[in-house]
Amino acid sequence: MIAALTNKWTLYVPILAALVLVLSWGRSVPGLIVVLVSFALVGAVLSAVYHAEVVAHRVGEPYGSLVLAVAVTVIEVALIVTMMISGGDKAASLARDTVFAAVMITCNGIFGLVLLVGALRRRVAVFNAEGTGAALATVATLATLSLVLPTFTTSAPGPEFSPAQLAFAAVASLALYGLFVMVQTVRHPDDFLPVEDGGAVDDGDPHGHAPSNRAAFISLGMLVLALICVVGLAKVVSPALESGVASAGLPPSAVGVVIAMLVLLPEAIAAVNAARRNRVQIGLNLALGSAMASIGLTIPVIAIATIWLSGPLVLGLGATEMVLLALTVVVGTLTIVPGRATLLHGGVHLALFAAFVFLAASP
Repeated sequence: MIAALTNKWTLYVPILAALVLVLSWGRSVPGLIVVLVSFALVGAVLSAVYHAEVVAHRVGEPYGSLVLAVAVTVIEVALIVTMMISGGDKAASLARDTVFAAVMITCNGIFGLVLLVGALRRRVAVFNAEGTGAALATVATLATLSLVLPTFTTSAPGPEFSPAQLAFAAVASLALYGLFVMVQTVRHPDDFLPVEDGGAVDDGDPHGHAPSNRAAFISLGMLVLALICVVGLAKVVSPALESGVASAGLPPSAVGVVIAMLVLLPEAIAAVNAARRNRVQIGLNLALGSAMASIGLTIPVIAIATIWLSGPLVLGLGATEMVLLALTVVVGTLTIVPGRATLLHGGVHLALFAAFVFLAASP
């Protein structure tokens, strides 16, 4: 049972993390300070998970699973735009790399962990195939429209969209994401609720009494602050990561994978916690909802940002990335259709995630 706001550290840590972020932002951080920033980053992640669960408990499902996914994605988009403005031509592929990394982390890493934990606890992880299948179909469509088609269009040189094509992709992405949210919360919310072994919807609350409105609003504020700190501190430690990656002879894309993992860590912990409570569906909602929000919100914002961004915008994936994306969709479909998954299903998705990480480090 969540005892709302009784864990005082969850109130103090985001404030301390914000102070560390203010003091370190825009400065060259030496090795010892990097350790301090890393501790602040971990603390912000853990407090974000706690406050997300308080807010989710208060608003109930399926609304609760949207809270963390949308909050993280909005801040992630702001970070992408900021880095693109300051990066110039070197940041031309930043949006593509970040979005693709988010899709692979959520649809294979988090997805696989949720199934693995759920199957370990109950031998078989049970979920709603209708809702989860609809979410995967939306993710596959968004990823294809935004990340695959630019490689094959001919109106602009290279793996880029023309202005008209980018506008269409932005509108389509936003419309699809908005339609999915409406279906999840208004038209068919039962499709996204946890189910029992027999397939019946389990709308019981494992935490007992919901926190008060005051506690939920405080947690919402702390959640936003903690997530801002997570993304900001991840950016602060990125130069140290870049030097470490360069020293190890790894490609620059490896830095983007590490940063994406740090930003998505709160969602990963929250999803695994849900699976441990035998609420596998909530964990899958978080995983696929995060992938969907990452594309559905990033592409429209980037399309608007190109009005004042002078450099190129590379969105099309390479051959290796497209193979991984296609395999993820096929395997995800085969996993979802039965509405039940074993350890093997989780292991397959984690193997795909491991392949993505390895190929990002050794293309």
